[in-house]
Amino acid sequence: SAIANAAQPAFWDGADAWGVPWRRLAGVDFVIEQAYAADPDDVARAYTESGLYEVIGEMSPRARPEILARTVDDVGKVLFQIRYRFAGDLNSVVRAVLDPQKLSWVEHSTHEVARRHVDYRIVPDNYADRFRVSATCTTRPGPSGGAIRTVEGSVRFKAPLVAGAVEKTIVSGLREHLASEKTAVERFLAAM
Repeated sequence: SAIANAAQPAFWDGADAWGVPWRRLAGVDFVIEQAYAADPDDVARAYTESGLYEVIGEMSPRARPEILARTVDDVGKVLFQIRYRFAGDLNSVVRAVLDPQKLSWVEHSTHEVARRHVDYRIVPDNYADRFRVSATCTTRPGPSGGAIRTVEGSVRFKAPLVAGAVEKTIVSGLREHLASEKTAVERFLAAM
């Protein structure tokens, strides 16, 4: 077939148990907006502070952050590498293709504080041949004061038949995590 013979990225090509080629093109794109009472610069700056991730770890029901590296480059960008380990429940569809004990990843983030912009890339410790997750984040003034933080990204998972369910589960977990993270940011800023 044209799909089997076309030069496609290896991540998206495969064959099922019977050798029938398949190609995964879809995925889940997401946009998550959160409103904060705090100033947008303060919200953006909070995400560059190591102490915030300690507060997030105390409050997050799903994942505990472990800072592996934090550096500031010559132009003031803050670079983080933070490991997370999944600590929640997975439905049976997702457990069929993922072992919850092996769900850990490193979030690589580049924070441009002056622009209130962050680029995220998620690198799984396991299942790296199946996952692609990336996102950007912007923080802007809210219409009535405060800040609006928008995280926009995509989740791609390679697995015949269940990929969509896995992707939706990941995005759902991300929404829960960001809700918990918002509370942590507000607590962190109030303590400063």
